Amino acid sequence: MKLYGISNCTTVKKARAWLAAHGHDVPFHDFRKDGVDPAWLKRVASQVGWQALVNTRGTTWRTLTESEKAAAGDETGAIALMLAKPSVIKRPVLERDGRYTLGFAENQYQDLFGE
Repeated sequence: MKLYGISNCTTVKKARAWLAAHGHDVPFHDFRKDGVDPAWLKRVASQVGWQALVNTRGTTWRTLTESEKAAAGDETGAIALMLAKPSVIKRPVLERDGRYTLGFAENQYQDLFGE
């Protein structure tokens, strides 16, 4: 199991706190400090869908130019954008038993962990 995201992201902080409070010691991969592996990103995108992986509600997306947003209109462009600007990746990404879960909501994690 591994959690991916950006350490100062509020949602990532909530997910990490929930996991710790429920006794799950999960390694953390920080996109800004540790980078984003293209093969990993493509694997996640193939499982959850590249559209779901692009965070279009975040600050980074809002600061993009219209041409940058348009270039992310297909999988190739979206992956290129996420590699160039990791903060546009929806987070956190929880990898558990070969499956990926995007975002954090307490009820979502309760269901996922059977708690």
